[in-house]
Amino acid sequence: MTTASDAHTPQTASELEPLRAKSGWIIALGVIYVIVGFVALGSVVMATAASVLVVGIMMVIAGVAEVINAFQIKTWGKFILWLILGALYILAGVVTFENPLLAALILTLMLGAALVVSGIMRIVLAFGMKEGTPWIWVVLSGAVTLLLGLMILTRWPVSSLYVLGLFLGIDLVIAGGSWIGIGVGLKKRA
Repeated sequence: MTTASDAHTPQTASELEPLRAKSGWIIALGVIYVIVGFVALGSVVMATAASVLVVGIMMVIAGVAEVINAFQIKTWGKFILWLILGALYILAGVVTFENPLLAALILTLMLGAALVVSGIMRIVLAFGMKEGTPWIWVVLSGAVTLLLGLMILTRWPVSSLYVLGLFLGIDLVIAGGSWIGIGVGLKKRA
């Protein structure tokens, strides 16, 4: 049986050895992420279109899975609802391919609204935290999230052209930097 303290024990050198042997590949992955991230940041409109098309692909795949699932659980009594749900996902995915700009408008509006709601909720929750807890960091996080959401919404619909691509580019650069840091850290432990 493991205890809570067992979950936080540092990994031994032998456990990290397989990763350490691949540290060059991990660094290369990070470099690729950073390069692709900067390409996305260099052309945020194209990155937005690419991210919208990926969302469309995921919606079609999810819709097909829902339709297949509907036929698998036909005896469950809700067959028609599952079938309609799958068809709606497929339809939304196809609409995304047919009109990526409309999809970007809707996704950006939803993102802005979600950030505003999330920011407000974090601020409210922070003020409800007990004394002695680092509530100020939660307030700061909520304020930044709220500000980002408001910035997106005040510039909407124009922000739909660049926000998704900008976020994608930033995410790729940060993820790439993280992979590079992990790879370099593994090399140093060698």
